Amino acid sequence: MHVDSGFDAREKHQSQIPALQLLVALGFTPLSQTEAVRQRGGRLRNVVLDDVLADQLLKINRFTHRGREYPFDLEDAHEAIRRLKPTPDRQKGLRGTNQDIYDTLVLGTTITKTIQGDSKSYSFRYVDWETPANNVYHVTAELSVERTASPQTKRCDIVAYVNGIPFLVIENKRPTESLKKAGSQLIGYQNEDNIPQLFHFAQLLIVMNRVEARYATVGTQRQFWQTWRDEEDRDETIDPMANRPLTAAEADAVFSGDFAFARAHFEALAAEGPRAVTAQDRAIHALCRPERMLDLIRRFTVFDGGTRKVARHQQFFGIRKAVERVRQSNLDGRRKGGVIWHTQGSGKSLTMVMLGRSLALDKAIPNPRILIVTDRDDLDKQIKDTFKSCELEPVRATSGAHLIDLIRNRTPLVTTIINKFDTAAKAAEDVDEDANVFVLVDESHRSQTGRYGGHSQFATRMRRLLPKACYLGFTGTPLLKKEKNTLSTFGGLIHKYAIDEAVADGAVVPLLYEGRLVEQQVNCGVIDKWFDKISEGLTDSQKADLKRKFSRMDALSQTGQAIRAKTFDISEHFRQHWQGTGFKAQLVAPSKAAAVRFKEVLDEIGHVTNEIVISPPDDNEGNEEVDKESKDLVRGFWARMMARYKTEDEYTRQIIDAFKGSGDPEILIVVSKLLTGFDAPRNTVLYVCKSLREHNLLQAIARVNRLYEDGPTQKQFGFIIDYEGLLGELDTALTTYSAFEGFDAADLAGTVHDVREEIRKLPQLHDQLWDLFKPVKNKKDMEQFEQFLADEAIRQEFYERLKVFSRCLHISLSSDKLFDVFDESKIDAMKRDWKQFSELRRSVQLRYQETVDVKEFEPKIQKLLDDHVVAMPAETIIEMVNINDPDALKAVVEETGISEASRADRIASATRRTITEKMDEDPTFYRSFSELLEETIRDYRAKRIFERDYLKKVVDLASKVARKDRGREVPDAIKGNDDGQAFFGILEGALATDDGKPIEADEVAAIALTIIDIIKSHHIVDVWSNDIAQNKMRNAIDDYFFDVLRDERGIALPVE
Repeated sequence: MHVDSGFDAREKHQSQIPALQLLVALGFTPLSQTEAVRQRGGRLRNVVLDDVLADQLLKINRFTHRGREYPFDLEDAHEAIRRLKPTPDRQKGLRGTNQDIYDTLVLGTTITKTIQGDSKSYSFRYVDWETPANNVYHVTAELSVERTASPQTKRCDIVAYVNGIPFLVIENKRPTESLKKAGSQLIGYQNEDNIPQLFHFAQLLIVMNRVEARYATVGTQRQFWQTWRDEEDRDETIDPMANRPLTAAEADAVFSGDFAFARAHFEALAAEGPRAVTAQDRAIHALCRPERMLDLIRRFTVFDGGTRKVARHQQFFGIRKAVERVRQSNLDGRRKGGVIWHTQGSGKSLTMVMLGRSLALDKAIPNPRILIVTDRDDLDKQIKDTFKSCELEPVRATSGAHLIDLIRNRTPLVTTIINKFDTAAKAAEDVDEDANVFVLVDESHRSQTGRYGGHSQFATRMRRLLPKACYLGFTGTPLLKKEKNTLSTFGGLIHKYAIDEAVADGAVVPLLYEGRLVEQQVNCGVIDKWFDKISEGLTDSQKADLKRKFSRMDALSQTGQAIRAKTFDISEHFRQHWQGTGFKAQLVAPSKAAAVRFKEVLDEIGHVTNEIVISPPDDNEGNEEVDKESKDLVRGFWARMMARYKTEDEYTRQIIDAFKGSGDPEILIVVSKLLTGFDAPRNTVLYVCKSLREHNLLQAIARVNRLYEDGPTQKQFGFIIDYEGLLGELDTALTTYSAFEGFDAADLAGTVHDVREEIRKLPQLHDQLWDLFKPVKNKKDMEQFEQFLADEAIRQEFYERLKVFSRCLHISLSSDKLFDVFDESKIDAMKRDWKQFSELRRSVQLRYQETVDVKEFEPKIQKLLDDHVVAMPAETIIEMVNINDPDALKAVVEETGISEASRADRIASATRRTITEKMDEDPTFYRSFSELLEETIRDYRAKRIFERDYLKKVVDLASKVARKDRGREVPDAIKGNDDGQAFFGILEGALATDDGKPIEADEVAAIALTIIDIIKSHHIVDVWSNDIAQNKMRNAIDDYFFDVLRDERGIALPVE
C-alpha cells in the first residue's frame, strides 16, 4: 500500500534532507535548529558552537613537562577560542580574516603553562588533522545568522561543524533551479553588510541539487566554482550510506522544526526500498566525508596573491599519486619520480605548489627538502604565500653560487630559475647524496627555446649536483613521441589531465580555429577586393579615408604589403566583432620589427588600441632582424619605451596590467614573450601571424582558453585566427599537419575545433527556435506569438533557444567560413529571423512585466545587432507598470501601436506581481483579487470575453488592488489600519456565537486589534528567527483565543 501518491519535488525533499541524511551517515551528528541556537549561546551573530569547541579543545590537547603528561584547563580553552575569533580591530576584510583564521586552524597556537615555577609555551591544536576520528562533527539545517549591519538574519540551508567551528556551508536547490543562483546567494552572503562572520570561518562551500554539484571556497568568483570527478569512489560504496536508516535520536533532530512535516514522506520512501545514488550524493561523499574534507582543507588549499583556492579534482588525485610514487624507491636508493601532464589553464602552477606542500607535510618522508625550478619570477611570491601555512619559508636563490650554498646548507625549501640551476649544476664540486631531496620542475621553459632540452640533459645536470634527488616534472602540453621514450628514466607518467577533460569540466573554454589566408601579391584587383570587404558598413567619408590609407600599400616592401593586408583584416575583424565587448586579443608577430610594423599600421587605421611587449633588442639574437632598417626600427621603438617607462620591468608590468584590465589596449602584440605563462582571462582572440610548431603552438593557443565572466560578459570560446596556414582548413586529424606531427593523435583530442563545426549548428538551432512555435496557427500574426508565450515556462524555453542561436550566429558572422557553408539567401533569412525573434522577446518581456536577463544583452550580442542587422537601443531593464499610479495606468490603457489584449496582459502581469509581493500582508484580501484576476485571464484565453472587455476588467481589478478597495465599508476602529484590516479579513466569517450566528463586525474588529496588541507586546529584535520568542507569542495568542474568546465570551472557534 502506498502512503502517498509519489515523489515530492520540493527543495527540502529533493536536496536538503537527503544531504542531511548522508552527512549524518558520514559521521556528522545532527542538531535541531533550536539546539544549534542554544549551542551558540542564543546569539544569532555568533557562528561558533562555543561549548562544543571548548570541550573538544580539552580532549585533543595535552602537554608534557619533564616526562609527565598534563591536561590543559578551561581557562586555556577559552583563551584559545578568544585568539581564534577575530575582534573588529583584528579583522582584515573577508579574505584577510579568513586567511588568518585558516592559518590559526592549520598551525594551531601556543599556551603558556607554569609547572612547579617553570613556565613554557606548549602547542595547542584546534583540529586533529592527523587523526580525523579524534574530532567531533555536527550538522544543522536552516542556520539563521544575524547580519552585521542590521538585526535581520540570513538562513543557510546546511552548515557543518568540525569541533564546533563552521567548516562547510551548503546551498540546496531543486533539480529545476540553476546552481548559478545558489552560487550567487552564497557569494552575496559574504558581503561586508551581510553575514561575513560565518565565512571568516568557512573552509568549503558547495551548491547542489539532485543532479549536479559545484564547490568552491571563500571569495571564489562564480565562474570558478568547480565540478568534482572522483577517481576512487564507486556507487556501491556510497549506496549503503545514502540508504542508512537514521536512529530515532537522529531522526528527531533532522525532522524537527521546519522539517517535521517531511518525516512521514521519508519514512514511506525508506519503506518502499533503497533510493538511487545521485550526483549530489557523489559530491557529498567525495568532498564532505571527514577525512577527505580535512585533507582538502589542510593540504589542498592555497592562498594565491590573497585569493583562496581549493584543489580541483585533477590536482587532488595527481598529487596523491605523486606522493604514492615517491614513497617507492629504485634499486639504487633513489625515490621514483615522473611527470604530471595537466593541460594549460588547469592550475598547473598551483599543483606544483600543492605537491611541494604535501611532500613537506608527509610523515613518511623524513626531513624532506624541496627545490622548485621555474622559469617565471612571478611564481616566487605565489610559492612563498602558499607555503606559509605549513611552517616553511621558501628561500629564493639569487644566483647559481647562492643556490649551491642553499643546497650545501640543507635549506628545506628553495626556489630558483632554470638558468641558475644550470649554472650551479655545471659549477658544483660538492655533491649531496640525500634521497629526500625533491626537484620540482616547471617544464614551460622548453617552449621558449623552441625545442625541448630533453629529460636526459636535465637529469644529467641534476644528478651531477644531487645524484639521489627525486625528479618531478610538470607539463601543460602533451609529450612528444620522442619524449615518451625517455620518461621511463624518471618513473614514467604519474597523472594525466588532457585538454578534452578540462573543456568537459568547464575548467577552460573550448578553442575555435579559423584559417584566414591573405593574398600577398599586390595588384589593383586584390586591393579592390580587400577594400570592398573591409569597408562594408562604413559611411562614404569613412570609406574615402580608408581608401587613402589603403592606397599606400604599393609604396611598401613585399613584407610591408603582407603586414598591411593582415593588419587591415585584423583591425576590421576586431572592430566589427569584439570591440566594446570587454574581450581582448593577442597578435603574434614573426619578429620584433614586424611587431612594430603591425603597431604602426594599426595606429594609422586608428580603430583599435594596441601595445607591444617584447624583450629588448640584442645584437646577438641571431638573424631575426637582418636589415639595418628593421634593427633601427626596433631600437627606435625600444628607446621610446624606455623614455616612457624607465625600466624593462616597469614597461612590461604596466602594459600587462593595462591589458588585463577593462581599458586600453584592446590588442597586445607579442613575438615570443608572453606566449607562455601569461594569463589574461579577457584575452579571447589570438591572431597568429608567425609560424609556430608543436609545444610553441600549443602554448600560444592556450593564451585564450581561460575562463572569464564579468557581469554581462561571459567567454564561451577562445578564437584562433591563423594567417600562416598552420592548420589549413582543419579538415583532417591534427597530427597530419607538420605543426603537430611530433605528437600522438590521442593526446591532441579536443585541442581545437574548426569554426565550421559551430557554423554547421546554425540550421538546427534555427529550426529548434521555429519548432517551439508550431502550435501558432498564423505565423505572420505577432499577437498570436505573444499570446502563445503567455505561459512562463514556454517563455523561458524561448529565451534559452534564442540565446543559444544568437551566440552561434555571432560566431558564424565573425567568420569568413560562413559563406563557404551556406549561401547568402540562407544567411539573410537567419539574420532576419534573429531580428524578428529579438523584437518578439523584447515585446513579451514588456507585455508580461519581466526584468530582462542582462546576460541576453551581453555586449557581443549587441555588436551582432549593431553591425549585422539593424541597430536597436539596448534595454537592460523594462520599465514596470506601476498600478498605484493612476496616470501610469491610464498611459498604458491609451497606448497606441499595440493590441488591447497586449495592454491588458501588461496590466494583468503588473497586478499579479503586486498581489504576489503583498500576499503575506493581507491574505484574505489579496487572495480574493488573485482569484478574480486569474478568472478574468482564463475567460479571455478561452475567448469567453472580447479584448475590450478583458482590458476593462483588468484595469478595474488593478485599480481596486491599488487602493485596497474591499467593495464595502470596514468598521471605523480599523479604518486606515492595514494590519487591523488584514486580521479582520481572516477572522470575519470564521468566528460565530455558540448558536452559529456570525458576530458583529465591530466585535471582530476589536478582536483583531487585541491580537495586534498581543503580537506587539511579545515582539523582540529578530523575533521571526527566534523559535523561543515565536512560541511565547503563539502561546499568548492561543490563551486569548481559548481562555478569553471561547471560555469567557462563548465564541465558537473554527476547528482548524
